[in-house]
Formats: sequence, structure tokens, C-alpha cells
Amino acid sequence: MAREVDFGMYLNSDLGDILLPQKYIAEGTEIGTRIRVFVYKDTEDRLIATTEDALGEVGDIVSLEVVDKTPHGAFMHWGLIKDLFVPKKEQPQLFNIGERHIVRICLDYKTDRLIGTGKITGFLKKDKVDLKEGQEVEALIYAQSDLGYKTVVNQKYSGLIYANEVYDNVTIGDQRKAYVKRVREDGKVDLSLKAAGKQAIDADMEVILDLLRLNNNKLPYHDKSSPEEIKYFFKLSKKAFKKAVGGLLKKELIKLDEKGIETV
Repeated sequence: MAREVDFGMYLNSDLGDILLPQKYIAEGTEIGTRIRVFVYKDTEDRLIATTEDALGEVGDIVSLEVVDKTPHGAFMHWGLIKDLFVPKKEQPQLFNIGERHIVRICLDYKTDRLIGTGKITGFLKKDKVDLKEGQEVEALIYAQSDLGYKTVVNQKYSGLIYANEVYDNVTIGDQRKAYVKRVREDGKVDLSLKAAGKQAIDADMEVILDLLRLNNNKLPYHDKSSPEEIKYFFKLSKKAFKKAVGGLLKKELIKLDEKGIETV
């Protein structure tokens, strides 16, 4: 903190003095205190500091909700009083109030203001993909295709989760933990929402045990249940269900008969 005024405090920075409005100043804050702030420009192009947490920074790809629109573009809530503007020309399809869309936060070098763009694919790297098979990553779902769900992987790469490998509800804007299946020659990444091998079986066993606990330790599902029933209730494939049940039987944690499974 550099100096105090009636309407707030000015902060020292490499960009000069920046105003931190009074409503963001915690009780007991004094001149000389060091604080972490987010800096943006207000409607009059003045640099303003805030202690509010923005949902992203310049260069981040995020899921935001449209809260207003004009003939020139849409305004999206991103955690600050001043909404993020996405020009109409930067919308792959027209944004409407109440919808969630994936946008990249950018600095418009013509106006020196922060804007958003929904045209994110050009920002995703297609060479030198630094990922390994089996690696855990963060996947942001940004579109759906005939093959499955297109994702932004670790804010850097383009990924795909195949539709026939999804056993729970996935929607645009979801941030999911995923695992690398392979990196293709075109630089795109095939992903799975489930880990491979023993790690996946252990996780599925926990799913079954948790559901048993929530249902009086009995469930009317067994190896003759249909894949559709298994997918609906457990959010697992029939193959994964059978492997997990086999693991639980081996550990003598459940028993299985024609009526279903039961906790031992």
C-alpha cells in the first residue's frame, strides 16, 4: 500500500499507482502492507485492483456463463464486477443469455482491453505434446462431436474422450480428471475418464462398495444384469463391473448369487 484516499488506497506497482477501491480493503490494512490483487481496466480504461478472485487470467481457457448481450457481443461473468466481453465475431455460434461457453481470455492489442474469444482451437498446441500414456491430466469439455467429447487438455492441447467410453453425464464446461490413452500423430490426445489397469479396478470396487453402503448392503445386480442396467446404476461398463465384482469376491468383501450382490 502506498497511500490512502477517501475512496480507497493506491498501490505501488511496475505500472504506476493503481487504485484499490475501499470496498476491497480488509479491516486493519495499513500503508506498507503487501497484498495480492487482480488488476484490470474499468469502463473508463483506468487500472483498478481488486481482491476478488477472477475465474481466469490472460491466456486461460475457462467455462463462463453469458449474463448479457448486445448486437456487438456478449458479456460473461468471470468473478469480477466488470463482465468479460466476447465480441460477436469471436463467437463460433451466437452466445445467448444463460448459456455456458468455453472462451479464452485474451488481451486485445488494438484496444489494450481484456476480451474473450470462443475460437479456442487455434491456441491449442499440435506439436511437442509433452504427455505420456497413463498420465493424469485436467480435461475441460468444450464441444461434442459424433466421436465423443472434445477437450482442452492441461490448458495446452486438444483431446478427445470417445462417446462409447463415457458412462456418466458429461456436459460442455465440465472440468474432469482424465488419463492419456495415446498421443496421435496429428498431436491430438485420446483420453479416458478412467485410469487403466489395477488402479481402475480398485476405483470401481470402491464405487460398488459405496453404493452397497447407501443401499442397506444389498443390490439387485449380478453378472446376468444387462449392460444398460449396469451403466445406469453404477456408471460402469459391464466389463468393468465384472472385474470389480471379481476383485471384491476375491477379497471376500461381498457375496454374489442370482438375486444380486451383498456385503459380507
